[in-house]
Amino acid sequence: MLNIAYHPIYQLPLPEGHRFPMEKYDLLPKQLLYEGTCEKEDFFAPEKIPNAIIESVHDSKYLDRLLNLALDPKEVRKIGFPLSQQLIDREIIIAGGTVEGAKRALTDGIAMNIAGGTHHAFSAWGEAFCLLNDQAIAAQFLIDQQLVNRVLIVDLDVHQGNGTAEIFKHNPAVFTFSMHGAKNYPFHKEESDYDLAMEDGTNDTTYLNSLKSALPHLLEKVKPDFIFYLCGVDVVATDKLGRLGMSIAGCKARDAFVLESCKSLDIPVQCSMGGGYSKDIKIILEAHANTFRIAKEIYS
Repeated sequence: MLNIAYHPIYQLPLPEGHRFPMEKYDLLPKQLLYEGTCEKEDFFAPEKIPNAIIESVHDSKYLDRLLNLALDPKEVRKIGFPLSQQLIDREIIIAGGTVEGAKRALTDGIAMNIAGGTHHAFSAWGEAFCLLNDQAIAAQFLIDQQLVNRVLIVDLDVHQGNGTAEIFKHNPAVFTFSMHGAKNYPFHKEESDYDLAMEDGTNDTTYLNSLKSALPHLLEKVKPDFIFYLCGVDVVATDKLGRLGMSIAGCKARDAFVLESCKSLDIPVQCSMGGGYSKDIKIILEAHANTFRIAKEIYS
């Protein structure tokens, strides 16, 4: 079972012309069911989590202002979404899906979240479509509940996981690895425990060789008993917000290598989908669907 978190609120209505492709959250589960990659039993409906779990990584004053829709205009602009109660509920439910998925992965080996990967959310502010850091929240939850001792976050979104790096900067129980575009957003990078910056136009061969050199070394060094994988598909060459040159096949091979590494070492993994902003929604769906197809092959 893939333990896939999905809630209709993921597809939040946005003002006309907004560049964030919300429709993918509705179309992706439909595609996975239609083609038979997943069954209805693979999905679960996430719920909100208590504030105390969120505050394990997010500043309580920030969370209070967020919940009361009291962020100032500059903070809202930095986030990039029009602030609303529905948006806040969405973020908390997404984080709830990642927390619940992480718990399920401890038993079943893997869990997925149709949304999530909100790695630009810092401890005390949000930015770039991210208000609350779902994988950071879930990682700290597992540690606080003494369910795991050592976590590795593998962030392969095209943008550096700057919020995640800041949150865990002084936390030895969580090792942050970000492989991203060197010249892409954020233009001021935080310092992850290990950063691997790729040049503009990086192709499949260069990217995969770099990943296959770095990840096994980190697995041996960190010796995690849980992995969070941020599998953004904004690494493909058609992505509007990415600058790399990968193909859909290369992106699929990336996912296969990460998940095979987790499976071979019997390390539970939770996957959040992260970014994907190609102009053609079909490319976004195909790239994201490949992650689930590969997971089904490896974990069936």
